[in-house]
Amino acid sequence: MVGFLIAIASGILMSLQGVFNTAVTKQSSIWSSSSFVHFSALVVCLIAWLVTERTGFSAVFSVRPRYLLTGGIIGAFITYTVIVSMAQMGPAKAVMFIVVAQLISSYLIEVLGWFGVEKQPLTVQKIIGMAVAIFGVILFKWE
Repeated sequence: MVGFLIAIASGILMSLQGVFNTAVTKQSSIWSSSSFVHFSALVVCLIAWLVTERTGFSAVFSVRPRYLLTGGIIGAFITYTVIVSMAQMGPAKAVMFIVVAQLISSYLIEVLGWFGVEKQPLTVQKIIGMAVAIFGVILFKWE
């Protein structure tokens, strides 16, 4: 149940962040806005690390395979693509496309067992669920 509630909070926070970042970008620029977003996230993460963990930070540099450390780089492009898509389509449409793309790509990662994720079976029920989500996006976009 806790995971479910955290996932809901994550979705709400992602939507708020996208709207806020898009508004900041309108008053500045996309890369200065993104830089500020990531700098402020760095500050919050460092404070949270100092307050809660106090474990060695150097363990991050021992992570293998090394490509797993590209999450921050990916995060920069996530911020960029969310801002651009929300500015062009509006928050609701952009988030619907983003969520469906996340659903499809994360299920493919599970089914194929990529990046160290435990392989999951391909099921008709989950394929139908994704098809319903895609149909929902089409229905939502259709005016």
